[in-house]
Amino acid sequence: MAEEAILSYLEKGHEISDSGQFASERGIDHNEIVNVIKSLHGFRYVDAEDIKRETWVLTDEGKAYAAKGSPEVQLFLAIPPEGISKEELQKKLEPTAFKIACAQAAKNKWVEMGKQLISRKVEKVEDRVKDLLLKIQEGQVIGSEDIKALKGRKLIVPQTWKGYSVKKGPNYAPRRKKVVTDLTRDNFQSGEWKELEFKEYNYTAKGQPLEGGHLHPLLKVRYQLKKIFLCMGFEEMPTNNFVESSFWNFDALFQPQQHPARDSHDTFFLQAPSTTKELPEDYVQRVKDIHESGGYGSRGYVYDWKREEANKNLLRTHTTAVSSRMLYQLAQKPFSPKKYFSIDRVFRNEAVDRTHLAEFHQIEGLVCDRGLTLCDLIGVLHDFFSRLGMNKLKFKPAYNPYTEPSMEIFSYHEGFKKWVEVGNSGMFRPEMLRPMGLPEDVQVIAWGLSLER
Repeated sequence: MAEEAILSYLEKGHEISDSGQFASERGIDHNEIVNVIKSLHGFRYVDAEDIKRETWVLTDEGKAYAAKGSPEVQLFLAIPPEGISKEELQKKLEPTAFKIACAQAAKNKWVEMGKQLISRKVEKVEDRVKDLLLKIQEGQVIGSEDIKALKGRKLIVPQTWKGYSVKKGPNYAPRRKKVVTDLTRDNFQSGEWKELEFKEYNYTAKGQPLEGGHLHPLLKVRYQLKKIFLCMGFEEMPTNNFVESSFWNFDALFQPQQHPARDSHDTFFLQAPSTTKELPEDYVQRVKDIHESGGYGSRGYVYDWKREEANKNLLRTHTTAVSSRMLYQLAQKPFSPKKYFSIDRVFRNEAVDRTHLAEFHQIEGLVCDRGLTLCDLIGVLHDFFSRLGMNKLKFKPAYNPYTEPSMEIFSYHEGFKKWVEVGNSGMFRPEMLRPMGLPEDVQVIAWGLSLER
């Protein structure tokens, strides 16, 4: 209805000088007229220019006075010719209005405020305040002094009225053309696609800004842990290889090839590519020798080490595979102490239950330096976990294939009132470090824990 009224009015050669007046004359809501003008302007059927006018509107108090009369007139009419006591008069008016009424009536010299009685000083009065408020309500103009007086009494407030002036646009037509937004199979089959006019798309328009969202709890904890490592002087290891060879994941860590963790029931092996393309051959030979015959005070595992087992590709079962690569690279240069950390996903072929998934995030830290001992490891662990708010730690001897000595880490949980395991740790074995080429006086202390647990 609003669109038809606007387009037919412009068709006769007229221009709409004031959308508010146009809406009032036709009995259409102005907001509806404004919405149609904006839409027509967007498609250039019309050209529209903003109109702004400052108007005055009644406050809630002003609306009440416009309906019932001003407090001073209410007070005057409540006084009988013989006068009335203040207490009796106060009962006839609302408490909030009585004080205002007394002040205004006395200011206008309508009443006499005696000690015993309040009496009229004039026979009748006009409610000028009510008349002015009604004029403003009807959109009439009143004098600046009256505006100032009503504004001072907080009976009116300014309001900006917004409207439009409208004239024909470059794409004007008496009726809006229906543009198509979707091209359907029926359009093709009937051939009507040749005659259709399609809606233009603005591919540069930005989408609605997101009003919510937050970091995932795991990402928050991950960021906190990363910050702790960086504050302690650690360097982050590259962990972008989810696929590893069995060599770096197991063999380089002095983990025997018959170990249960290397079984398909515990590890995800790849079908394609099933094997790795290249490994550092001289290092592979040294790893083979340490597995088969031992060395550096070790007997080894005394078995036939097989290269085909080492070549198998898998989804890494721990980020220690990354540590083995980093330590090997470190050994190829003149030695310098390093502190490394990583936080990333690892994969285990485990039965999924309420506390286990087939993948989780492992946190790992290691320090490589000369002359390190178990006391250094305990000291670093106290520093690391204290930054997480865990100040009560204790350690229990444990076994890991690639660390000796090894320790499980426990922290006292104030909520559970018991000791809870929070990680595993140890010193990397010489059987792991020496084949890499690290000097004999260099030790590596390391620890790991899970981000989710």
